[in-house]
Amino acid sequence: MFLSRLTRPQALVACALPVAGLIGAALFAPLPFSLTQPGLTADVLGENRGTPVITISGVPTRDTSGQLRMTTIEATNPETDVSLGDVIDSWFRTDRAVMPRDSVYPSGESVKEIERQGTEQMRESQDAATDAALNYLDLSDENVKVTLRLADVGGPSAGLLFSLGIIDKLDGDGSGGDLTGGRSIAGTGTIEADGTVGAVGGVAMKTQAARRDGATVFLVPKDECGDATSELPEGLRLIPVTTLKGAVDSLVALEQGKGSVPSC
Repeated sequence: MFLSRLTRPQALVACALPVAGLIGAALFAPLPFSLTQPGLTADVLGENRGTPVITISGVPTRDTSGQLRMTTIEATNPETDVSLGDVIDSWFRTDRAVMPRDSVYPSGESVKEIERQGTEQMRESQDAATDAALNYLDLSDENVKVTLRLADVGGPSAGLLFSLGIIDKLDGDGSGGDLTGGRSIAGTGTIEADGTVGAVGGVAMKTQAARRDGATVFLVPKDECGDATSELPEGLRLIPVTTLKGAVDSLVALEQGKGSVPSC
């Protein structure tokens, strides 16, 4: 009855106001997403906050050149509300990405519990990386002690780079040269004690972090080649890997200029 007493323009305005209110509410309502961006990188062959990332005792080590940079992403705090407006803004930016919150943080966990889990995952990753490297070098039965220290980084995604760093410090390319060939090489990937490399997520942001910090080569889990190529920075070469041995073989072929080097 109310609308029947209004002119057509007045009726349209009256109908539009609730719709506008709903749209406005949707724009600011919290959504189950996290916003991510390129994070820090760290050279596992060097130091982090004045402390060597990799320390080895029990066997001789070698001096290295070049860099092996593990990469990270930065994500909004799990308690931060992300609105539709935030998602739309990030969707059209190449230096931001929108990811389901559950793919970044465990569902239903407190911030303190998430931090504890990240620390535990990092510790497990370091143990697996050490086992994988020593197994690769046939040193698993030797009295070798490896200590890995990397402050303020959690999760398992540095595993591959830790293993490569240990191998470079102990054996290089196997014939006296550096595994890096003097290059700045970055990458990501979980590692199992048997040398299997696993996917990690956030690869498109990690390639940007790597290039920003001077890397020219990026080791990526093969299953994530599609994500890595979607926003690939200019000047960064992708090398897909599935195993630690494959990663070493690719770096040696790249360094020596012999054999084929796979690409995404």
